[in-house]
Parts: sequence; structure tokens; C-alpha cells
Amino acid sequence: MAKDSISNSVIRRLPRYYRFLGELENNGYVRISSRELSERMGLTASQIRQDFNCFGEFGQQGYGYNVSDLRSEIGKILGLDVQTPMILLGAGNLGTAIASHIEFENKGFDLIGVFDKNPEIIGKEVGSLKVKNLTELEDFCKENKPVAAILCIPMGAAEKMVDLLIKNGIKAFWNYTHYDIKENHNDIVVENVHLGDSLTTLSYRLNSLDSE
Repeated sequence: MAKDSISNSVIRRLPRYYRFLGELENNGYVRISSRELSERMGLTASQIRQDFNCFGEFGQQGYGYNVSDLRSEIGKILGLDVQTPMILLGAGNLGTAIASHIEFENKGFDLIGVFDKNPEIIGKEVGSLKVKNLTELEDFCKENKPVAAILCIPMGAAEKMVDLLIKNGIKAFWNYTHYDIKENHNDIVVENVHLGDSLTTLSYRLNSLDSE
């Protein structure tokens, strides 16, 4: 099946499969059936088989799935066997937390640069990197050729920053701003992260309990 024909819902389940299989592997599991996996993940066995069939045949009739092999294959599908160079824009509280606590090397990325324009932040260490002045961005991109960027900057600054980054070779964004990148750049890969939306969804679900 062509990658562009695979639904977004299937793609979004892949990291969950990868995480669950990692937990199983750490707990000594060698193989697991789709039924057992479905019970752990809250999905149907049929759904799991359909998801995996989008990418090939991974299981064996009567045996199930080899946990280590399946996790490895899903990791390759997710691109975790490569290290894509990435930069972060905005080293405030959120950017610092992301740079310091996300294990990029296990997620298919190599964080190689952190940038900010605040003179009080420039030069400070964030994770294993020193914050660079935003004025160094273009030269850094020419020399190091990052492909992806994390945006932790004010929405008002996002449009110009996105244009500049795309001009300098960025093809993918992990976007923590509310700026709609896809509106002007349809050919760019974007993963939007809205923490506030997630929290208000939790509020809705919590308050829905009272009406049941």
C-alpha cells in the first residue's frame, strides 16, 4: 500500500504500538497475539491486523507477532532508524523543557541547535547545547543543513520565522505556536501541538462524567 494512501488515524497509532511493544520487550515478552495486544491497548484485534497489513505481513498464523521484530519494523516505518537534524527556535520555559527532556535520539531526530533573540538567554546551556543568537541562524543552516524545526516562539513572530526557515532548507515543523503553517506552505510537513486544547479536552471529558 502506498504511504500517501494510509490514513492519518493509522499513522497516529504507530507510536502507541511502538511504545507498548517496547514495554512488552522490557518485560521479557518474546511473542504476542493480536488479541493479547488488543486487550492491552484498548483496540480490537481486527483493527490491529488491519493497521499492520497497511505496511506488510509481520505476523505468523498460529504464532502471533515476534515482539522485538515487530517493534523494529515499526521503528523503521516511523523513521526512527535515522537521525534527522533538527533545530529549536525559542529557548523560553517551554523550549528549554523540550530541549532538556525529550529523548530526540529515540524519536528519529538529532537536536543540533537552539536559538533565541533574548540577550539574557543567549549563551546559556539548554540540555547539551548553548543557546545561539537568532542572527546566527542562516549561517548555521547553511553549514549544518537542519531539516526540521521546533517552534516555541510567539505567534506574531511565527510567519516570518517560518518563511525564513523554509528558505534555509527546513521541511518539517513541530509547531507549538497557533500559526497555521499549512495555510501558506502546503508542501511542508507540520505536526501541531496545542497543549491548551488538550487540557480543555480533558475538562470536557471530566465534566461529561457528571452528565452520565
